[in-house]
This record gives sequence, C-alpha cells and structure tokens, in this order.
Amino acid sequence: MRAERLWRGALQRAQHAEAAGALVPLQTELVALAGLEPFVLRRLLSRTPKHLRPGGPRPNPFLPWDAELELERLGTTHVVLLNKFPVQPGHLLVISQQWQSQAGWLDPVDWQAVVQVSTDTGGFWFFNSCAEAGASQPHRHLQLLPRHAGQPSCPLAEAFQRHLRGDPLPWPWSFQLSRRSAPDDPDELDRLYRDHAEALGLGRPGLHPQPRHPYNLLFDDDWFLMLRRRQEHCAGYSVNALGFGGYLLATEHSDLAWLQDHGPLELLRRVATPLAAGGP
Repeated sequence: MRAERLWRGALQRAQHAEAAGALVPLQTELVALAGLEPFVLRRLLSRTPKHLRPGGPRPNPFLPWDAELELERLGTTHVVLLNKFPVQPGHLLVISQQWQSQAGWLDPVDWQAVVQVSTDTGGFWFFNSCAEAGASQPHRHLQLLPRHAGQPSCPLAEAFQRHLRGDPLPWPWSFQLSRRSAPDDPDELDRLYRDHAEALGLGRPGLHPQPRHPYNLLFDDDWFLMLRRRQEHCAGYSVNALGFGGYLLATEHSDLAWLQDHGPLELLRRVATPLAAGGP
C-alpha cells in the first residue's frame, strides 16, 4: 500500500490555498446522456478559466510558480504543485523547476520525477504535448489525478486492460498501448515513451529536435498509452488527454446535441490522427 502522503498533503494545502485565493476549484455537475457510458461528462458551472478561453500569449504561471500552490520540491529538477483550477480535489502537477518546453521531448529526468511521486501516490497520469493536444501552458508539466489502490484510474481503464488481454479496442486512430511490468521503474517509462513515439511516427529524441506531431500520454500502474493528435477542438469541446481516458467537460460553447447524436468516440476520432496517417 502506498503512503499517499502527497495526496493527503495536497488536500490540506488546498484548503489554505483556496482561502488565500490562489486555488480556484471549478464547479461542475454530471450530465447524463444516453449512450455515453463509460464516458463521464461534466458541465462547467464556474466561469470559464483563462486556459480554456481563446486569446493571445499569456504569462508563464510556472516561472515563477505560485508558492501558495507548492506542495514539494523533487530535488533541483521538478516541483509538485496543486492545479490552480481543479475539478477533482488533489489534482497535482509535476513541473520542471527551470524552463523546459511542453512541446519538447520528455527525458529521463522527467520520468524519475514521475516515479518519485508515484511511489507515494498513484493514480491517473496524463500529458498534453502542445496546444493542439490540449496543453494550456507551454512550460513542461505532467498531471496526476490521485487514486486509491483498487480504484479504476479512469473510466476507460478496464477497456484498456481488456485490450491488453486480447479484446479489440474500437479506436480508428493512431495509438500504442502497452502493459507496464514495473510501476516504479523510470527506465521502463522512458523506454515505452521512446518506443511508442517511434511507432507513431513522432520521431526519436536525439535524432529529431522535437516531436513531429502533437500527442497525448495516459498511464497508470498497469498500462501506458500514447496517441497522435491533429486538433484540439470539436463541436465546442476542448479535448486533451483526459478525453481519451473517458473524461469530457462541456462549457457554454459545447454542443450537447451533437455529442448525443454522434457519441464520444466520434468526438475523439475527429481530434485524433486517423490510422491511415501513421497508426499501428
């Protein structure tokens, strides 16, 4: 069993940060649409946060980061922060302390930081490589939604597990999904990342200056998933890695009727890269 010290600390820190005005939890409600399961759709009730609004360049919120949101420094390379606009309490960010581009390659030091956190607190990890993949900030950050042992990491986790056991996954877009054998091994994460990137036509670190296409990462203790992206929006929905884990967020601009008529898989298909363009 994990100690979950960071998760407990995040919940305590959040109370102080919210009182200081540094943390702004988003108010949402569940929306029931026939045929949506196992996807989970929430409607945003709060004012749309800045990172979901169109506009020009914004200041980097991570350089410097808000001390009220800081939870713990991981040596001299990374720091664990609270997500300023969480939907789930305890939403964590693992960011580089110095400037690193979100659009660049993740490196072994990033994976070491992930493992430093995951040995204490597990859950659903995700990464959005750039704006086209749903990244809201250009500064390097991975995200964690904590989960207790035995809890599904995301709504589609069981479908991913079934796929690894041989069941088909009805995804007509470019993706790679692998089983993890060593949850606390940063070298395995780095290897999976590099292997999947090459298989999806993203290129190779050291050979290509940065990934050649937008992509998302999703992973937990048991599986590791990478997929290629072509755009971020469809039908008024902003889709990042969470969407491919089964979490969707509707804002005032989202077309609920379109989603009801077409379904969540069609939404994802329209923002992902088709198989013919470089899939497995």
